[in-house]
Amino acid sequence: MTTHPVLHKLARFGVRLGLDRMRAFLARLGNPHRAVPVIHVAGTNGKGSVVHTTAALLREAGLRVGAYTSPHLQRVTERIRVDGEEISAEVLDELLLTLDGLREEFARSDTELPSEPLTYFEMMTAVAFTHFARSGVDVAVVEVGLGGRLDATNVVHPAVTAITTVGLDHMAELGDELASIAAEKGGIVKAGVPVVVGNLPPRALQVIRGLAADVGAPLLVAGEHHRAALEHDGGLTYQEGEDVWRGLELGLLGEHQGDNAGVAITLARTYLASQGRSPMSEAAVRRALLDVRVAGRLEWLADDLLVDCAHNPDGAAQLAAFLAGLPRERPRTLLLGVSTDKDARNMVIPLSSQVDRILTTHCQHPRAAQAGDLAAQLVGVPVPVLPAGAIEEALPALRAGDDLIIAGGSVFLVGAVRDLVGRA
Repeated sequence: MTTHPVLHKLARFGVRLGLDRMRAFLARLGNPHRAVPVIHVAGTNGKGSVVHTTAALLREAGLRVGAYTSPHLQRVTERIRVDGEEISAEVLDELLLTLDGLREEFARSDTELPSEPLTYFEMMTAVAFTHFARSGVDVAVVEVGLGGRLDATNVVHPAVTAITTVGLDHMAELGDELASIAAEKGGIVKAGVPVVVGNLPPRALQVIRGLAADVGAPLLVAGEHHRAALEHDGGLTYQEGEDVWRGLELGLLGEHQGDNAGVAITLARTYLASQGRSPMSEAAVRRALLDVRVAGRLEWLADDLLVDCAHNPDGAAQLAAFLAGLPRERPRTLLLGVSTDKDARNMVIPLSSQVDRILTTHCQHPRAAQAGDLAAQLVGVPVPVLPAGAIEEALPALRAGDDLIIAGGSVFLVGAVRDLVGRA
């Protein structure tokens, strides 16, 4: 199920930040978002990896765990999982039809409800909370959709929160400075609720410290409260208090995943302690970290095809760092497709030294920038740039050669590539 008629209908309302619609609608549903404890995760990059890793850790600890992420790569059902299993298309269909019918009924009968329809993301968020409540999960790990302060997920009363990274992205909605973006993401910080913080730029960390201090939220900062570092042999060393675990193996590729794992381990440990549950054993942490896989994050689909969902300058820099560690045994082509609202030029700059050429492409998603328009944005970058047309034509033609292909620039493009090579 790539989409659904209800979601297709709501998609035209775009992104509308604010909490009034969600609060009013969820109240009429009986506040399903309060039925289970929530771990709430914000950040520019790393949110999805941290959500999946935290969920895996807590499952290994014996809990029944819900996970809510966005956007999806190939199927809308990817967004909502219980114990690692996607919501079924049948259950999602039933919930969407039921909740949309209730939304229309409430709108007709209750003048106190906001007259504006829910957005696509708001409806999916309501569905996720309802599904988790029905499924009897012990805890739900919930990813912020955009920003934090006014994101639809910020109706929750979390047990623990996290801010993974802060970088320049979604600047039209969040502001064009790190401080303003940090303030929006820090809007998920709640009074007395521990907040786990990844490796943030100093200015962003200063903002988060201030927000936490204002509401008395304990701050668990990477490098201070806990430390996670990848060693030369690729193993991760994690330290928190007197616990020092060495040689932890990660199922996810990339040096940045060491930072994400550190946030996730701290989140899981903090949550278990907050609920009076037994702490995780080192053996359980080892098993969970090794088994985590997240589609589209530095994922090898074939010997000649690497995909990554990098869609902003920081994500591109992480991809470039990974490529720098690979042997350069054959020509490298970046097959780039981005959304129309992205800063493609600043995404390409860190990658230009790691590839030999860039071919621009586009998928069928309505937000995708056309290949020719994207190539025009990249005039003057220090590698050759050529438009290659739609991904359905560009990828097979490119794979007929000998290049290492790195496909990325948007989640939607990576999803299209996975479809083309038959990866579910």
